Amino acid sequence: MKTHSITPQQQDKKWWHDAVVYQIYPRSFMDENNDGMGDLAGIISKLDYLKKLGINVIWLSPVFKSPMDDNGYDISDYQAISSEFGTLEEMDKLIAEAAKHNISIIMDLVVNHTSDEHYWFTESKKSIDNPYRDYYIWRKPQADGSAPNDFHSYFGGSGWEFDANTGEYYFHQFSKKQPDLNWDNPEVQKVVHEMMNWWLDRGIGGFRMDVIDLIGKEIDNQVMSNGPRLHPLLQEMNKATFGDRDVLTVGESWSATPEIAKLYSDPAREELSMVFQFEHITITFDPVEGKWKPRAFDLVEFKQVISKWQIGLADCGWNSLFWNNHDLPRAVSKYGDPGRYRVQSAKMLATALHFLKGSPYIYQGEEIGMTNVQFDAIEDYQDIETLNLYKERIAEGSSHEEMMAGIHENGRDNARTPMHWNNTANAGFSKTKPWLKLNPNYAEINVESALNDPDSIFYHYQKLIQLRKDHEVMVYGDYSPLFELHTQVFAYQRGLGNTQVLVINNFSNESVQLALPESLQGLKGQCLSSNYEQRTELTDALDLAPYESFALLLKCNEQE
Repeated sequence: MKTHSITPQQQDKKWWHDAVVYQIYPRSFMDENNDGMGDLAGIISKLDYLKKLGINVIWLSPVFKSPMDDNGYDISDYQAISSEFGTLEEMDKLIAEAAKHNISIIMDLVVNHTSDEHYWFTESKKSIDNPYRDYYIWRKPQADGSAPNDFHSYFGGSGWEFDANTGEYYFHQFSKKQPDLNWDNPEVQKVVHEMMNWWLDRGIGGFRMDVIDLIGKEIDNQVMSNGPRLHPLLQEMNKATFGDRDVLTVGESWSATPEIAKLYSDPAREELSMVFQFEHITITFDPVEGKWKPRAFDLVEFKQVISKWQIGLADCGWNSLFWNNHDLPRAVSKYGDPGRYRVQSAKMLATALHFLKGSPYIYQGEEIGMTNVQFDAIEDYQDIETLNLYKERIAEGSSHEEMMAGIHENGRDNARTPMHWNNTANAGFSKTKPWLKLNPNYAEINVESALNDPDSIFYHYQKLIQLRKDHEVMVYGDYSPLFELHTQVFAYQRGLGNTQVLVINNFSNESVQLALPESLQGLKGQCLSSNYEQRTELTDALDLAPYESFALLLKCNEQE
């Protein structure tokens, strides 16, 4: 086995390199005041739990003042807290209390668009010569009075909304209540930068930047993502706000490639720490119908994507590692087995992800193996994207059964059902009816039972988080794929100096016999992680149980 040299990232270490981030969707995490919706006080009450898990960063989905058309991603005041969640004083308390637990808070920066109830937009609508008019994107109708172009909103319907008062259309890529900001206006840049510094001065640890790849758009040229002005805008933002602060910044970029990701995250370019890319997610979407017509998961294709990103950002930039978030289905339902092998497959997915190079993100409930829901009635769903697309596609001829199949697999409310704290009424989330129906399996799948079971998914995650802090090879080691064409096994090696880790994951519900290459046969080492019996040595072939996963720490001889 070869030895591995020091990596550029290892030479320029950052505090967030070995960090593990936990995403909280506030309205579904913990309801302390018992109004049916999670709140800041509820998050504060669970900081000991998060400390026990071992995470050191919380990504907090939006808690800003909002009419909640899109569950807080439609912000009406960036410097106020929505009353559903609490007060600014409670936000300050959360930042301070989290710091006592050595946990940083990164907030959701939603600046591609605002709410149509934001002061900037209500002023913008008053007249075409209002000082705030150019904060947003307005266009005159075509000669026949129709929209400026045929852009289709990601949430369904036209991306243009007519304003009768001024006789023009405003642009929105999402809900019509989410008008897009005009980032060509230097004044917009200035006020956003001032707002960001206001939050940074309050002690937050950085930002997750919502659909940040869209702010450089060129409407008239129909360039919506990765426009030519995107990276200059980010460099200006870096210089004006977080560039000289030791914080974590991660941009959401559905359109990123490894080459584009390097533009974002190469430290020399002074933009962001990292980006979320979604190529490993979108390979299960239909090329035309998108996520509403899911494709079967193809492990070989998935491995090709993971390897492309691991190798592509090996020495420049940084990867974000995640299975799920507030917009995506539950990992164990999408990639594992939510039934018989729920525990084994959830642990396997955790191991497969956390030993990769990059920063792991855990979405609330992932650490206890929460699953998708399958509500029968569309009325039981709350997500605006789900409801709008259901209505639109039913009108176009899709059947209820077809749409519900897609919603059950990929709908955003899968991730948004309230957190399962125990098996009491409302899963211990609230003493009153929650804002969104609970997953009925909370009696079996909940935090209390996980904490009482030393072999639970929770303790598996806890161990993986600690391993990342104990073993630099997990943080900075080179990545080498193995068995690239195997249809059931995802395996790779990580190497740093004279240390290597072998990671083998069976992604199937079947037993698999895996013949090992001669270079691995007979090796012994320390079992860092396993979801079955621990393995400490390798033979010429391995008999892997369904969803078996293990990581073996190997030592190379110095002379090799």
